[in-house]
Amino acid sequence: MSVAKKPNKPRGSGIAKCPTGIAGLDQLTNGGLPRGRPALICGGAGCGKTLLALEFIVRGATQFDEPGVFVSFEEMSEELTDNARSLGFDLDDLVKRKKLAMDYVRLERSEIEESGDYDLEGLFVRLNHAIDSVKAKRVVLDTIETLFSGLSDTGILRAELRRLFRWLKDKGVTAVITAEKGEGTLTRHGIEEYVSDCVMVLDHRIHDQLSTRRLRIVKYRGSAHGTNEYPFIIDEQGFSVLPVTSVGLEHAASTARISSGVERLDTMLSGHGFFRGSSILASGTAGTGKTSLSCSFARATCQNNERCLYFAFEESPAQIMRNVRSIGIELQPFVSRGLLHFHASRPSLYGLETHLAVMHRQIEAFKPSVVIIDPVTSMITAGLARDARSVLLRLIDYLKGLQITVFMNSLIHDGNAIEQDEVEISSLIDTWLFVRDIELGGERNRGMYILKSRGMAHSNQIREFVLGRQGIELVDVYLGPAGMLTGSARIAQAAKERSRETAGRRDVTRQQAVMLSKRKAFEARIAALQAQILAQDQATEHLIADSQANASRDQLERHAMAVSRNADSAGGRSNGKESRK
Repeated sequence: MSVAKKPNKPRGSGIAKCPTGIAGLDQLTNGGLPRGRPALICGGAGCGKTLLALEFIVRGATQFDEPGVFVSFEEMSEELTDNARSLGFDLDDLVKRKKLAMDYVRLERSEIEESGDYDLEGLFVRLNHAIDSVKAKRVVLDTIETLFSGLSDTGILRAELRRLFRWLKDKGVTAVITAEKGEGTLTRHGIEEYVSDCVMVLDHRIHDQLSTRRLRIVKYRGSAHGTNEYPFIIDEQGFSVLPVTSVGLEHAASTARISSGVERLDTMLSGHGFFRGSSILASGTAGTGKTSLSCSFARATCQNNERCLYFAFEESPAQIMRNVRSIGIELQPFVSRGLLHFHASRPSLYGLETHLAVMHRQIEAFKPSVVIIDPVTSMITAGLARDARSVLLRLIDYLKGLQITVFMNSLIHDGNAIEQDEVEISSLIDTWLFVRDIELGGERNRGMYILKSRGMAHSNQIREFVLGRQGIELVDVYLGPAGMLTGSARIAQAAKERSRETAGRRDVTRQQAVMLSKRKAFEARIAALQAQILAQDQATEHLIADSQANASRDQLERHAMAVSRNADSAGGRSNGKESRK
C-alpha cells in the first residue's frame, strides 16, 4: 500500500500529525497523533493498551514507511511476537527488514532500592541505540509504571517523566506510552497525563453481563478532536474505533429508486419502489411475514447485481434460506456469487456499541448497496431501549451518508399500537410498512399498508398479504356492506360475487336471445306486410294500366266506327270544310 510518508498538516489542526493507520482513530484525532510528541494511552487491565500501541508501530512500518521501536517492560519480545501473530502481524519479518526494533527491559520492584538520585540514563542509551539502528520515527514504551515502580518521591518522578518526554521530543520521534489506570486518576501516579501532549483513555466495562470497550480522548494539545466516548473492537483484524457520535445531518437525498421485490408494493409506492439510500421499517407482530419481505428485497437487490448485507439476530442463515425457499425465494445462488452476505449473531453476544462497531466493520469490508437488519428490536436485549435508539440513529445516519439503503424489521407486541415500535425509531424512518393480523371467521390472515413514505405519493389502501409458492402477493381486500373480508371469507364472498355475475350474465344472455327472437318475428311480420303492400301496389299499377289501355282501345274503336260511317270525328268539326265536299 503506497501512502504518503509525511502527510501535510490537516486544515485547522495547528500541528503536524502522525497517522496511526487504525480504523476510525485518525478520524477522531483529525489526522493522527501529534508528530514528534509523546501520547499517553491509559486504562485498566485488558482494555487494549498494548495492542493499540503495537498496531501503531506495525501500521507505521508497513503502511507509512516509518520504522519503529517497541520497548516492553512487562512482556518479552518472543511473547509479543506470538501475540501479534494472531492478528496477522509478522514482527519477526519487520525486525529482519530493519523496520522494527524490539527490546525487553526487565525491572523487578523487589530488586530496586530507592537510594540517592534516580535517573533514566540507562534507558536513554538503550532507546537511542534502538532508534538509530532502524532510523525509527515511532517509539512505544509499554508500560511506564514499571520504570518508576520503586519510587515514592513524586518530585523525582515528575522530574524524570518530564525529562523522558523532553528527550523523546528532542529525538523527533512520535511516542506512544502506555500507563495503568489509577484510583481516582487516569494513571497510577496521576502525573503522566499532565506532562503528555495527547491523552487517551481506554475502558472495558460490563453492563448487564455484556462487555463494551470504549475510547475517549481526554486532551490533545494544539488540535481539535472528538471528545465523546467511542466504542472500539479488537478482533482478528486488530484495533478498530467507531467515531459514531460525530455523524451529522449532511447526507445527500437521492431521487433514484430501487425495487422492493414485490411488484404490487412497488406500485403502491408511486409505481417505482423505495428511494435509494433511504431507511425502511417493516413493523408487525410475530409471524406476519417481515422476514419474507426482507428476503424478497434482498433477492431483488441481488438480481440487479448489487450487494446486500443481511444482519440476522434471531435465525441462522441456513434457516432463513430454507424457510423462504418454501415461498419461492431462492437466496443460496446469490450467496455463492458473493452478492449476498449474512452476518448472524445473538444480540447478547456483545454490548450495543460493539454490535455497532462490528456492523461498521462488516459494511466497510463488504461495501453493500443494501443493508438488512432482522430484527432491530432484538438489540434491546443487548442494552436499554434508550441506548438501542441512540445506536440505531447513528447507524441510520452512517448508512445514509454512504447512500446505502437500509431495511429493518421491528417486532411489536400490540398490534393495535400502530404508532409505537419497541425501539422508537419510527420518526427516523423514511418509509414505514405495517404488517398486521386480521382475525375473521375463525381465521388469521395478514394485511399490509404503507403508514408513511416521505417524498412520494403512496397508496393508502390495505392489501391482503399472501405468502404463496410464487412468493409474496398483495391482493385487494373486500370492502362492502359486510365490512373488510380477508382469507376464506374474502374468497367465499368473491365466489358469491362471481356466481351472481355468472347468473346475471346468463339472464342477460337469455333476455338477449328472447329479444333477438322477438326482433326476428317482428322483422318477419314487417317483411310480410311489406310484401303485401308491394303486391297491392303492383295490382293497383296493373289495374291502372289496364284501365288506361281499355280507354285508349275504346277511343280507337269509336274513331274507326265513325270513319266507317263517314261521320265527322270530334276533332273534325272545328272548320266544317270536309262536310261541304
